[in-house]
Amino acid sequence: MGSLQEPWVLENVDSKGLVRHGKTSINMSSSLLRTKSDLPLGSRVRCPMLRHFLANLHEVVLGTKLSVIFPVVPLAFVAHFYGFGRPWVFALSLLGVSALAERISFLTEQIAYYIGPTVGGLVNATCGNATELIIAIFALRQNKIDMVKYSLLGSVLSNMLLVLGTSLFCGGIAYLRKGQKFNRRQAEVNCILLLLALLCHSLPLLFRMSGASAADTADPILQLSRASSVVMLIAYITYLVFQLFTHSQFFEAQEEPKDEEDGALEQGGGEGEEEEEEAVIGFWSAFVWLVVLTALVSLLSQYLVETIEDASYSWGISVSFNSMILLPIVGNAAEHAGAIIFAFKDKLDISLGVALGSATQISMFAVPLCVIAAWIMGIDMDLNFNLLETGCLALSIIAVAFTLQDGNSHYLKGLILILLYSVIGACFFVSKTPLSKNKSPYIYIYSSL
Repeated sequence: MGSLQEPWVLENVDSKGLVRHGKTSINMSSSLLRTKSDLPLGSRVRCPMLRHFLANLHEVVLGTKLSVIFPVVPLAFVAHFYGFGRPWVFALSLLGVSALAERISFLTEQIAYYIGPTVGGLVNATCGNATELIIAIFALRQNKIDMVKYSLLGSVLSNMLLVLGTSLFCGGIAYLRKGQKFNRRQAEVNCILLLLALLCHSLPLLFRMSGASAADTADPILQLSRASSVVMLIAYITYLVFQLFTHSQFFEAQEEPKDEEDGALEQGGGEGEEEEEEAVIGFWSAFVWLVVLTALVSLLSQYLVETIEDASYSWGISVSFNSMILLPIVGNAAEHAGAIIFAFKDKLDISLGVALGSATQISMFAVPLCVIAAWIMGIDMDLNFNLLETGCLALSIIAVAFTLQDGNSHYLKGLILILLYSVIGACFFVSKTPLSKNKSPYIYIYSSL
């Protein structure tokens, strides 16, 4: 293996001397969860190949604060093969996906160091929500269209309301007297794209409610959804060009002078982040590990899809709540934690990039991609998310747009978004809508515990 400092690195340095390798806010949030060690695993091993493997193993497996969760990954496979209770398989798989998702983010960032800032930013922006796409594809293969819709919509709502709200609330409490400011232009771009996604979701619903029978509107709604999906994918590609090429300054965190109070909160943060600006494993090593971890996430995602209904029945919780609330919260816990930590560090632009960037990516890329993938697979998936779900999405986007319109933040704005998410969660907790409409209503067994 050659030196980790590739020639392109020397040509892409900003005015402060920090390498700009094209990573996005989504990946930057996970960097705060990494750990460093002066003595890597296997550093005293004489065999070069074995030493290199152990060093990579140390960075990939032990280089995160979430390494304590990794034992649940083999436990999930054991629970599946030895016929443990399906709720146990679901819970272990969900925790395993959460830990592996953060490591996939880390590996895509490592690859970005070698392929240049522009392509690296494109890779990171595209793979930022890979776990949601993997889960959605496996659900599509089992024809669980409602689960796909619930999980993707839940990810959008989780990012817009829970992650953004918690970030604004925590930042507002940490900087109670000073307040916080953020780049309003970035928020405006994301809100406009979310409104476009809302329009594409609303039209099939409005078309169905126009008065014609369901049989007469089914085929037109499907055709409209596929055409809208193509439009959204075109808009997302344009958004990537806008973000990475023509108007990248809109998405850069704004550095402001820190006073003494801020300096106390920043202690130990700045130096660690500057030290992170270098690759720690080789390109091909990162690529191989990325393939391995993606395969593990695929297997665990298959377990999640197969066991979510049994887990819901056992726990006395609706499938819609598990798909829409529990999966997004636990599955993206590492990314969400990073966004909140950045808010504590008065880097609210990065927190907004994580929350709104993820919501935009899922709405404008993941959802239409699933519609197109279902079309290729011969499955009729449309953009009709029903009245309740579409109404929650519409009100959430409007609330976020009003919250971010002035470029200032305080804890009350964050609290309102958190409470809004809590009400939506309560709505789907009491909802007992079956996962598929062509089946009889499920019988929910409530535990007395």
